[in-house]
Amino acid sequence: MTTLGSATLAASLLVALYAAGAAIYGARTHDRRWVVSSRRAVYALGVLLTVAVLILEHAFLTNDFGFEIVAEHSSTTTPTLYKLTAMWSSQPGGLLLWAWLLSLASSAVLYLTRNRHREIAPWATAVLMGLGAFFIGLLIFGAPPFTKLSPAPMEGSGLNPLLRNPYMVAHPPMLYSGYVFFSIPFAFAIGALITRRLDTSWIRSTRRFALIAWTLLAIGLLLGSRWSYEELNWGGYWGWDAVENAALMPWLVGTAFLHSIMVQERRGMLKVWNVSLIVGTFSLALLGTFLVRSGVIESIHAFGASTVGGPLLVLLGIVLIGSTLLIISRLDDLKPERRLNSGLSRESIFLINNLLLVGLAFVILWGTLFPLLSEAVTGERASVGAAFFEKITTPFGVLLVLFTGIGPLIGWGRTTPGAVGRVLAWPAAIAALAVVALLVGGVERRPLAIVLFAFATFALVALAQEFWRAGSARRAMSGGSFPAALGGAVLRNRRRYGGYTAHIGIAILLIGVAASSSFQHSSDLRLGVGKSGTVGDYKLTYRKLTVDLKNERIAFGAALDVSKDGERVDTLRPARNYYPSSDPSVGPIARYYEGEATSEVGMRSGLGGDLWTAFQPDLSSLDAKIKEGDRKFSDFPPDAQGLVVAGIAASYTDNPPPASFRANTNPLVIWIWLGGLIAVSGALFAVWPTAEGRRRVEAVYAARLGRELTRA
Repeated sequence: MTTLGSATLAASLLVALYAAGAAIYGARTHDRRWVVSSRRAVYALGVLLTVAVLILEHAFLTNDFGFEIVAEHSSTTTPTLYKLTAMWSSQPGGLLLWAWLLSLASSAVLYLTRNRHREIAPWATAVLMGLGAFFIGLLIFGAPPFTKLSPAPMEGSGLNPLLRNPYMVAHPPMLYSGYVFFSIPFAFAIGALITRRLDTSWIRSTRRFALIAWTLLAIGLLLGSRWSYEELNWGGYWGWDAVENAALMPWLVGTAFLHSIMVQERRGMLKVWNVSLIVGTFSLALLGTFLVRSGVIESIHAFGASTVGGPLLVLLGIVLIGSTLLIISRLDDLKPERRLNSGLSRESIFLINNLLLVGLAFVILWGTLFPLLSEAVTGERASVGAAFFEKITTPFGVLLVLFTGIGPLIGWGRTTPGAVGRVLAWPAAIAALAVVALLVGGVERRPLAIVLFAFATFALVALAQEFWRAGSARRAMSGGSFPAALGGAVLRNRRRYGGYTAHIGIAILLIGVAASSSFQHSSDLRLGVGKSGTVGDYKLTYRKLTVDLKNERIAFGAALDVSKDGERVDTLRPARNYYPSSDPSVGPIARYYEGEATSEVGMRSGLGGDLWTAFQPDLSSLDAKIKEGDRKFSDFPPDAQGLVVAGIAASYTDNPPPASFRANTNPLVIWIWLGGLIAVSGALFAVWPTAEGRRRVEAVYAARLGRELTRA
């Protein structure tokens, strides 16, 4: 099967190169036969890479340790779900996922535009297939996924315990899918630049792919933050890790792109800015792939040193330099149709919004790459911590929330100050009342957090006002109940009201971020059984220790009784899981206690906030028993050694020493994920096409095709 997989990759490389070459030849000679052939080659590439993925997944499911990748990232005891997803925990598997998703996304967009963009589409095909050939080349020459082991080992090393989490099943493919889908508008933008077809047609055809990319990246970021919150024992959901930042930056610039293209569609402005934004977004997606796969920056998410970092950096350089030169050569064709002539207009607000988003991405980029820059200049690698990012990014976030509310209220073109004052009056008044209520209610005086709450309240009221106005206007025209009128108005303009819903979600999310980070209470406790400690308004009592042996892991857990105001309200059960080490120098008993360890946090969640706890047992009292077990039972069969391991673990419950606990109260933290879900739901609603929209698009392109055929 390894031979078949390698042959499939070799055939895929040839097909990708053929598709790129045929597309360019067809574009230059205006021979549609070559263009059609290249498109069909893209479909064939999707089939070939699907076969390659199925071969690898079959190897994982059947424990075929003749595949090196399976032996290194799975085992017979790995649960089936994680066997299916172990592919992208590896360097070769992650690159194969990238190439496969690219082939599917390319097939989808080329099928949907098969009767449109007769000039742009071939060049876009060439760009996409050039990228495809690059990643397949990495798989063949840099990180082959079908390397064979002979003889095959009887057992594999197993999946990294940190990845044995439901959120990690979907987190990597969501991020990669977001990166890949941003390649679609990038490729069509390059095609439009090459052919000088720089109207809004390429935007209309790829806007939905850009929004899908934004949505997938958002889902990936949410899943990653939730994984960090539940799986890592530090108590947070965002650590400003380099790879976390690498996923956030293209999302921020992609957000700017999605707003900015509306200005070009409505007002014929910001053409240079838009092509620059999509080039920047895709370049940051490549940078994210580079940081994960090269290992140049330390991160819990990144891989070690590899052979693919250099080629990825070369590709990033080609994309940046080539795109920049192409944009400069087309400046005359990118002249705006109108000029910005008023600060009180929606396009002005969108431009400010864009500058804030790009500025935020830039400071995150600077902080992320600072270790590399400092090493290049001084020879010593220095880094900036979370405090730097939080200090610099907080003002950007606060202002973004404000303009999220202002944007929908301001009309296109020139708006009078009086009209602006009237639409801002209610949101501003209610935001002021919210601030007064917070201060009177005794909320701690954290100025930036309170300002963010005020701006978020302003944005939520402003957006609610837009929904109210839409429902009222439709009801006045057609009658009926208000809910029916509102539903009809929203369904007729999914894009607008889906966008407003996404804005509502982001405002709620940022409220959760501000509250949980500014008003968190944290305690590090060391408690013996029967002893108590406090965090915030809660009293925690360590009632007992538990031990559980399952799937090769040993889980030491704690039963924590939680009381508030003298009444018991819950029992939390945080745990610490220990997985066996694969280091052959570690003894057969000690290996079960000295391998990877993961936390299972105990939480009490609610809309008002979470009580979060993590547990760290003190296993030093077992050292003597473990050493004795290694000495006496090293020659015994594995089953007997397993009984010894279980016996030592069980003995720990007889008289356990004090254990360490971290306990946090995180106000409104669940609003982060609720807001994220609302934002994603709004984006999905905006993506879903209406029948009326489809008919309008079909009519536009039918007319354009008729004009092109007439000229031909």
